[in-house]
This record gives sequence, structure tokens and C-alpha cells, in this order.
Amino acid sequence: KEGLSSIVDNYQLFYVDLWGVVHDGVSLHQEAIKALNEITKKKKDYVLLTNAPRPNHAVKSFLEKLGMEKDIREHVFTSGEAALNYLKNNLSEKIFFHLGPPRDFDLFRDFQNRKIEKIEDCDYILCTGLFDDQDEDLKYYKDLLEKSVKKKMICTNPDLIVDRGGIRELCAGSVAMVFEKMGGEVVYFGKPYPEVYNQSINNKNKKILSIGDNLNTDIKGANLLNFDSLIISNGIHKNEIKENGIEKISKSYEAICNYIQSELKWWNQLVYIIISKLKPNTRDQ
Repeated sequence: KEGLSSIVDNYQLFYVDLWGVVHDGVSLHQEAIKALNEITKKKKDYVLLTNAPRPNHAVKSFLEKLGMEKDIREHVFTSGEAALNYLKNNLSEKIFFHLGPPRDFDLFRDFQNRKIEKIEDCDYILCTGLFDDQDEDLKYYKDLLEKSVKKKMICTNPDLIVDRGGIRELCAGSVAMVFEKMGGEVVYFGKPYPEVYNQSINNKNKKILSIGDNLNTDIKGANLLNFDSLIISNGIHKNEIKENGIEKISKSYEAICNYIQSELKWWNQLVYIIISKLKPNTRDQ
């Protein structure tokens, strides 16, 4: 089979991951941009669905700096936007401790006066990532959170890791996992959780393909919602897939892929794979 062009007619809606598929945090992947333009020509819908812990407008302005045209940027929907809607509706009067870098400030600009500096005094913890000066050692967060396990954590990015250019970085999901292991309760916004998909666009009764490079988020999200999925193998799992093959790796993550491509391309390189006879909706959810 040849590229996305060979299967595009089977679907009405595409969820396309941003980081790892459309850009690497430093520059745009031009082949992916071409593919998005071709999807538009086919009069199909797509959402650039990202686990970015910031509102839509902040990510759109970042993409503008990378050189992405306005027509494509308009398709962005972030986990931060989904979390923001929840916070405004449910926790706007509560005081919170922000766990994450200052660049995520945009997320709570509307209720910044509810932010406090001492974790012990907060009603809930808003986790958008790691502190800039503590971005490698998860033990630091174990110590920080030890006395706050009775509080609820809102995690706006379920990703565990991301590759910025060629450098691997920890994400908010890694801190949330530490908190959960200690017995804390976490409310997640972003893939693989259904809320972010359902908030982003009307997806009822549509045949959907989810495209991403992360088995834990992009592909698991597709499985939980019974969408088909395409894994981009040059992303976060690149080395694992190279060493062990996609079938073995996807099984180890308990994820099911329908297609694999090394990078998102309109032509060439699409492989149809059947990982398992198991239909996603028959699995334990």
C-alpha cells in the first residue's frame, strides 16, 4: 500500500498528534504538512490533538513561530484547553499549587489570584510539567508531594516523556504517576482519556483514524474509543521498534495498531498490520 492516500477515503475524521508527528519541538515535518493539506483537499476533517498543557491559543502561536500556516493551526485542540474548561466549571473558586514551569502560566491566567506558593495550603495541585530547575529527578517530586497525597491532582499532560529535537524530557504524566503510586488521586486531561477527543470536535458516528507516535496515549486512546490507528515509528518508540519490531512492542504496551508508517506521508511507506485478532472494544477498559 502507498501512504496515507491509499486509506484516506475509508475515514471521515483524523486525529493527528502534533509533537512527534507534525513537528519535533524545533521544526515542522514538511511531509506531514503536505499530508494535512491533502486531507483538506479531500474535504475530510482533522484535529491536531495534542497533550500540551496550555490553551489552544498558546500552542497556535508556538506553531506560527515554527512557520505553520494559519489554515492548519486552526485545527489545534490541546489537553490544556480541555483541562481549562473543567477547571472553570468545577474549581474556579478553589486555591491551587502550580507544579510545572512558568511558561505554562497561560493555562491559569484567568484565575491566577487563586494560585498559592505553599503546597500544604492548597485545595488541589495543578500539574502541567516539571519545574525548570528540577526536570530530571522524580525523587524530588516524591518528597515534595509526600504530605499532600490526600489532595487531588489535575494533570494536564498525561505524556510520560517527549523528545525535543534529539533530547528526551520528562512530562507531567511522570510526576502524576509518582503521585498515584503514593496513593494520590489524579484527574487526567489529554490522550488517551476520552474527554479531550469528545471536547475537540463532534465525532459521533464517524469513521475515525487516530495518527500518533505514542502507544500509551495516541494508540491507546484510539483503542479505548474504538477508532483505527496509525503509529508513526520514528517517534517516541523509535529505538524499541527498531530493536524488537512493532508487534512485540505494541503488545508490551497493550495497544493495538492498524497501520504503521515511519513518518506521516501522503505517498509511500504505509504498512497494514494486524497486531491482534482482539477487537479493542472487547478488552478490559
